[in-house]
Formats: sequence, structure tokens, C-alpha cells
Amino acid sequence: MDLRPHIEKFFLRLGEVEAALSDPKLFDNPQRAQELSREYSRLKELAACGQAYLKTGGQLAENRALLRDEPADSELAQMAKEDIARLEAEEGRLTQELYRGLVPADPADSRNTIIEIRAGAGGQESALFAAVLYRMYTRYAESRGWKYEALDSSSSDLGGYKEVIFEVTGTEVYKRLKYESGVHRVQRVPATEAQGRIHTSTCTVAVLPEAGEVDVEIKPEELEITVCRASGPGGQGVNTTDSAVQILHRPSGLIVRCADQRSQQKNKARALTVLRSRLLERRVAEENAKYAAQRKAQVGTGERNERIRTYNFPQNRVTDHRIELTLYNLPVVIEGDIDPIIEPLMAWELEEKLAAVTRET
Repeated sequence: MDLRPHIEKFFLRLGEVEAALSDPKLFDNPQRAQELSREYSRLKELAACGQAYLKTGGQLAENRALLRDEPADSELAQMAKEDIARLEAEEGRLTQELYRGLVPADPADSRNTIIEIRAGAGGQESALFAAVLYRMYTRYAESRGWKYEALDSSSSDLGGYKEVIFEVTGTEVYKRLKYESGVHRVQRVPATEAQGRIHTSTCTVAVLPEAGEVDVEIKPEELEITVCRASGPGGQGVNTTDSAVQILHRPSGLIVRCADQRSQQKNKARALTVLRSRLLERRVAEENAKYAAQRKAQVGTGERNERIRTYNFPQNRVTDHRIELTLYNLPVVIEGDIDPIIEPLMAWELEEKLAAVTRET
């Protein structure tokens, strides 16, 4: 692919965005100003990358011409060969960066994220595995310097979770965690299994980009808010005051409950955050049939055959079925080291999007 026309477009758009940012009236719309500022930073990097790519291409042409004109065993020819190897590697790196620039950025990538883990098929073992997944994601968040906060949970009898909802905040959280949406299947011998048989269970994971008030408007008259006494762990303050909040959004029928904070106001604020994110996801799904079909295929109903990933404990194996990736380091993965899975998924998605861009151009 000839990248020069695309590099020219980067420079052209950079000038347009720079001019827009210099207009004082722009900041009357803070959301638009923020979007353009992010686009400007991205375009500035791409323009610099494009400039370096063109310079590297020119240096490569000079060295290849020198290699053709000089005797193969001359000192200049050897120097040219060394420079060509170095420049080709640099050109390859810059090409990949420019390819990424051709793919429109997902505005949700930079958002904070709400993760909902629910036990699926498998009863108590499924609930226990939900706790394993919760720990895996929180460990991963810690390793990347992100913060997480529980929003609501429903414990099972044996210490697992029927459901756990939490928020992760930080840099590019959704960009990396969005691939976790779907059915996660576990194959292992449960602690309650007397005969040593391997059981197969599932959990569903939903990853939602956090929606702000400007993304989803919620009218107070559309809400039915009830408060009640929280139950479960949390200390005397949580269990003896009406701090739990449940919100019913009448137009959609969505119900959100938050009970992990001592303060009723904090629980209400967090419940509204979850509600906005669910409504945003629903709106996007309704407006984009392709996205809706993809999400349905990923999350499904929680049945064992609807899985994106399998964690097989007896074989020390984790397999992501979307890209047929298999790793034999399961203990490390469930301790939160999931980048060896996420990075190939990001590369796979980039390839798919680049193929689409190439077809269009």
C-alpha cells in the first residue's frame, strides 16, 4: 500500500484541527474541545511518524542506489548493506504505526470501564470461578496502575459470586479490557468433588465503557429509586443503615442495584453510572446491527458451548477460541498476567480493521 496519500491526509487534517482549536468559541462546548484535543495529539504523532517514514524511505533509496553502483566487496558497499538492514527495520516499524493510524480510533477506548461477572452453567463451581475471574481482573488492574472499586455483588454459599460488578479507572482501560466480553469456560476438579471428576462450568463477562451525562440523558421522572438495608459483609455501618440503592429505569426496564458503599448517596451515584453505561451499550447496539450481532455472539446465554476462552486446569492450559491461541501457563494467567492474551487479540482486531480499510481504499 502506498502510504504517501494517507500521510498527506494526516497533515491536512492536523491543520484543520489546529485551526479549530484556535477558535475561542470552541471551548463553549467542552466535550467537543476535549475530542478535538485528543484528535490533535493523535494526528501530531502520526504526522511526525509520516515524516520519519518518508525520510527513511529516501535514505533507503540512496543506500540501495549506492549498493548497485559500488563493487560488492568495497567498504562503502558493506556500510550500505548495514544501513539498509537498519533502515528496513525502522521502515517496518513506522509502517505499522501508520497502519494503526489508518484505523479510526474508537472513542470509547480511553474511557473507564464497568465489568459485570455473572455465574453461568455449573452451579456452585461457576460461582467459585466468578471469584477467580474477579481476582484475575483486579490483579491485572493493579499491574497496570489502574484503580478498581466494587459496585455490587451477590455472594454464593461457598465463597464465590453469583454476580459481581466493579469499576476500573485508568488509562486506556476499555481499549484493553473490551476483549474480555463473552463466556469464559473453566474445566477443573471442584473442591466439592469427591471422586476427582473434571467439571465444566461457565461465567459470563460484560465489559461496558463508562458513559457520562453528555452521552446518555436520564430524566429524573424516568427513575424509580428505592433504598433498603444492605446485606452481607461490609461492617456494622453497611448492615444497619438503609444504604443500598436500587434504580429502575422505566423506559428500558433496566434495574441497577448498588450496595457496596456505606453512603446512600455514593451508592446512588454509582448505580447511575452503571445505568448510563448499560443504556449507552444498548443504544449503540440498536444503532449498529453489526455490533449487536457481535456482542450476542460473544456473550450469549452462558451455555458451555458459547465460549470465547477455556481455562483447563488439569492441562495447565488457557485457550482463546477467537484467535486459536493456546498458552500453557494457566496459574500465571489467573494471577492477572493476561497481556499475552490481550496483545494478540489487539493485533488480530487491527488486522481485521486494516483489511476493511484496504478494501475501501
